[in-house]
Amino acid sequence: MQRSILTIFCFLAINAATAQKNIYESAKFDDLSAEHETLAILPFLTHLDLKDEIAEDELKTLKEKEGLAVQDALETYFSKRKKKKKFSVEFQNVDNTNAILAQNNISYENIDVYTVKQLSEILGVDGIISGNLHLNILLSKGVSTDFSFMDYFSGDANYGRIGIKISDAVTGKLLWKYEKEINKKSGKNTVDLIDRMMRLATRKFPYERERKRNRKKGKD
Repeated sequence: MQRSILTIFCFLAINAATAQKNIYESAKFDDLSAEHETLAILPFLTHLDLKDEIAEDELKTLKEKEGLAVQDALETYFSKRKKKKKFSVEFQNVDNTNAILAQNNISYENIDVYTVKQLSEILGVDGIISGNLHLNILLSKGVSTDFSFMDYFSGDANYGRIGIKISDAVTGKLLWKYEKEINKKSGKNTVDLIDRMMRLATRKFPYERERKRNRKKGKD
């Protein structure tokens, strides 16, 4: 009996650790975002550490595919929430974002050499949503979410990590950042992952109308 209780306790502790999230918000967020109306979502920069050996060209293609999948999933999430008037800002259509980038010879492979201020000016937005993705699986293809206690000891439950950040167009400063481990309980694919993790971050997402109202009341 005691062994069973200890096993359950260990499981809960491990599960809590893998689900731990880290959210940062600039103390100057309200001041820097006061005039924000539109944000652009960029393709996420992806690092893949796959078990199978893959040719360099194919690996580059897979990285871009995963990065674009997160971009699309974020747009889907924000669009659903926006219909319920949950946000104080608009989000630029990602097809338009990618088209404008392409017109300016900015590709997935060279986008990281441009600054936030440069990209914001090119895209005509007030802020940039970007991020990094570290994966040891192809999340966009879908993954198994079948739970096994032993997976947490073997490492098979851990799929990687994701970081989402928002930066101000005028100053280029980081306004908000959210990091989370990706594991079997995070979701079965990219859309599922983004939906679940953003729901967890809802109370901390800085452009939520309800949250902004509460902060304003707190200052009055």
